[in-house]
Amino acid sequence: MNQDNRQLQDRLGRLGFGGTGVGNLYRAIPDEQAAATVEAAWDAGIRYFDTAPHYGLGLSERRIGEVLGSKPREEFVLSTKVGRVLVPSPATKDTKDPDGFDVPADMRREWDPSEAGVRRSIEDSLERLGLEYIDIAYLHDPDVYSMEDAVSSALPALEKLRAEGLVRAIGVGTNTAGAALQCVEAADLDLLMLAGRFTMLEQPGSDGRPGGGLLDRCLELGTGVVSVGVYNSGILAKPELPSGAHYNYSPASEEILERARQLASICKEHGVELPTAAIQFPFRHPAVVNVTVGASRPEQISESAKRMSTDIPAGLWQDLRQRGLLSV
Repeated sequence: MNQDNRQLQDRLGRLGFGGTGVGNLYRAIPDEQAAATVEAAWDAGIRYFDTAPHYGLGLSERRIGEVLGSKPREEFVLSTKVGRVLVPSPATKDTKDPDGFDVPADMRREWDPSEAGVRRSIEDSLERLGLEYIDIAYLHDPDVYSMEDAVSSALPALEKLRAEGLVRAIGVGTNTAGAALQCVEAADLDLLMLAGRFTMLEQPGSDGRPGGGLLDRCLELGTGVVSVGVYNSGILAKPELPSGAHYNYSPASEEILERARQLASICKEHGVELPTAAIQFPFRHPAVVNVTVGASRPEQISESAKRMSTDIPAGLWQDLRQRGLLSV
């Protein structure tokens, strides 16, 4: 790992702000509420902010950029994503975005892994953000589209942009451990944003090593891991499991529900709430440099910051391992 990459990873801090909620994920929120949420993150000491064109068809980028534009640029780290470019869609402007964001579908997403597409995505993001530069550019969800395109075109394009100084660092954001490992091996990545695949319910790999081959390989290569989706779509987000809990964006199976109940019960025995353990769990592996969580209300920020700073007794992790609920 080069010194610049180490310094960047250190600047992320333990807790980052994820921009899905202020992109109107699932429900619309007023501009004032979105701005107050980003400000709350800043006031809580968060200095890493992540967004993407995908989040609200550019709305998240615009809202985050408006707040961060008033902050000293050298004091925060901003990441966004490439792979999907936004193009006008007048034919659907009177309908709602079909991808889960409560915004008008006046734009549509197009997969463009070409060098021209990656450059265009960065330029468009800079315009929406109103910022002078982007610190980190992640290739977004290559497994959803084409891993062949990702490896042959998009990742080399990102490496070129980094060499030219147009972005400070590059990485991949994905929900799939196998795709993540393929990308880590194919390119010189500074960071990996791994969604939902290293949590209290999931530790990838079965070779007995902490985190399995993916996280160990990241550690070997100096690729820092930003862990997101630590609550696995909500099932780990409450001290007591709610009825109808979701896991990986779908209703949880009885098997998963029972395992989550066991996790919650043992956490309670040690005086720790389940979401507090969940938000800190990824740091059990030394490759993880940051946990980023989304928020759509200021109080969610203060709650996450409190959970991240709560002391967790080592005995909790030992107990969970002894009972076969964790591999690390």
